[in-house]
Amino acid sequence: MQVAQDMVVKLQYELRNSEGELLEKTDEAMEYLHGGHQGMFPRIEEALEGKKVGESCDVYLQPADAFGDYDETLVQIEPRDKFPEELEVGMRFEGSADGRDGENVIYTVTDIADGKVVVDGNHPLAGMALRFHCTVAEVRAATAEE
Repeated sequence: MQVAQDMVVKLQYELRNSEGELLEKTDEAMEYLHGGHQGMFPRIEEALEGKKVGESCDVYLQPADAFGDYDETLVQIEPRDKFPEELEVGMRFEGSADGRDGENVIYTVTDIADGKVVVDGNHPLAGMALRFHCTVAEVRAATAEE
C-alpha cells in the first residue's frame, strides 16, 4: 500500500533544528490520518504522498510551515496570586489571548519572581526552522470511525 488520501500512516521520525541538533525522536511509530485532516503538517504530507512502507523522506520546514513565527504578544506578565499555590517553571495553563477571537491558548510558565509570573503562549518550537526525517512504518486503510 501507498500513502494516500484517508490512509492511516505510521511513521518513525526525527525532528532536528536547522543546526542539526536532535529535538525529538520517536521510540514507537506515531500514527496519523493522511490527507489534510490536520494530523500532520501539509508539507510533510506532500512529501509522503505515494510512499510505501520502508521509504523515507526529509522535509525542511520554515516556521510558517510548522509551528509559526514567535509572537511576542503571547508573552504575558501576570500577578502571582492568579496562579495556584503549587507553581513551577514549565507548568502549563490554558487561557484566553487578546485578539484571538475567544481562542484559548496553552501558556507555559517561564519565570516566577517578585510576585509576578511570566507565561508564554507560543509553541516551544515557534519561530524555528525544522528538519523532519521520517520513514513509513505502516500504511493501512482508515476505518469508518477514524
